[in-house]
Amino acid sequence: QVQLVGSGGGLVQPGGSLRLSCAASGSIFSINAMGWFRQAPGKQRELVARLTNSGTTDYEDSVKGRFTISRDNAKNTVTLQMNSLKPEDTGVYYCHAEALDGELGFLDYWGQGTQVTVSS
Repeated sequence: QVQLVGSGGGLVQPGGSLRLSCAASGSIFSINAMGWFRQAPGKQRELVARLTNSGTTDYEDSVKGRFTISRDNAKNTVTLQMNSLKPEDTGVYYCHAEALDGELGFLDYWGQGTQVTVSS
């Protein structure tokens, strides 16, 4: 089992910054990749950023150059630094982990979600 706790959301003005953190616990060594998804009002959930164990990153096109995903192995956390925020970044952000179970194969884990609102 993997447990994910996301935090750091809030209200920020356009052009501002927020830092989202996701703390992983449990069978953390089974995790292959972690990332953040978001769901804007009236839209489907989409991948924002992803980080693999090998260090490969992947970003949604609209956030490239503005968002940075990183990890702190000592704290078992993944961080999403969001700069130059735009109103269209508004949504509920969900931490995600992809884990490989020895019996069940690949498993998906989700955090509880944290609200990000970018507005004047």
